[in-house]
Amino acid sequence: MVLNGTKQGHPSLSPVSVSSEVSIISLKYVSLGVLVLQTTSLVLTMRYSRTNVLQSDGPRYLASSAVVCAEVLKIVTCILLVFKDHSFSVRALNRVLKEEIINKPLLTLKLAIPSGIYTLQNNLLYVALSNLDAATYQVTYQLKILTTALFSVSMLGKKLSIYQWLSLVILMTGIALVQWPTEVTSSTKQEDLTASSQLIGLLAVLVACFSSGFAGVYFEKILKESKQSVWIRNIQLGLFGLIFGLGGVFAYDGERVQENGLFQGYNSLTWTVVALQALGGLVIAAVIKYADNILKGFATSISIILSTLISYFLLEDFDPTSVFFLGAMLVIAATFLYGYVSTPASNTSKV
Repeated sequence: MVLNGTKQGHPSLSPVSVSSEVSIISLKYVSLGVLVLQTTSLVLTMRYSRTNVLQSDGPRYLASSAVVCAEVLKIVTCILLVFKDHSFSVRALNRVLKEEIINKPLLTLKLAIPSGIYTLQNNLLYVALSNLDAATYQVTYQLKILTTALFSVSMLGKKLSIYQWLSLVILMTGIALVQWPTEVTSSTKQEDLTASSQLIGLLAVLVACFSSGFAGVYFEKILKESKQSVWIRNIQLGLFGLIFGLGGVFAYDGERVQENGLFQGYNSLTWTVVALQALGGLVIAAVIKYADNILKGFATSISIILSTLISYFLLEDFDPTSVFFLGAMLVIAATFLYGYVSTPASNTSKV
């Protein structure tokens, strides 16, 4: 039965409701598109910045200093977002920062652990992309799904469904195929990808996956005990990350900093990498807020495919095999399967 052009029991939406729903849908797909662009761009630019010939004119930029710059940019961005949330009031900004950071030292100190691990992880990603092509790195880094799941089970007591366990088995199989050794030739494409450098890159990715899983779950556990805004939490993480990052700079690259300065080897490409790394978490936060795990997995899959195509056709540092493609397809399928059966993620992403 239809009453006034509306099905009985299903009242029509008001223009405001329709407009709001359309706006949310638009934000969902815009955020996913930006995530694909950001993830793909970061991996490719980071890889290119660590291997391109332009660096031969002088010293290559220090990965440790790039991590520090990313933390500074992240802190500034989050402070501006808190400033915006409080109607651009300097007094309100000072009050919030004092109440949530200075007056809560124990909660702030708890974030030192995940922050230190994230700092280590960010440095390891530079090591990984200095020794692995972008496509192999992208696929292998999805192992963090497995490590996050295992830490969630052991630390948070979460239970995984049979399909999630199946997806993790598929994921491990796919990554094993991607890393399957191939016959080394003397082509120029493989000159920089020796067996030893590939091993270093693989170890860096594996440690980064475990650190990402542990830090993410530990961070989630802390968040459940507090009700701070995501921007405040990430300011706290950024402050510790800056301290740890500076410690890493002077511990491992102190002599080179004294010789050529903290910003040696920097160019426009380097600053692009820093900006993409710093702002990546903002994009992930938006995806978690407006989208869901299934669409996030879809964005990850598209990013893997784009990285593979661009590495092969433009960077020319990647020669895929049928075994690689099979492994990549299994990883993409596992990402979909795990996201499809998992519950929607909460807004607890690190920025």
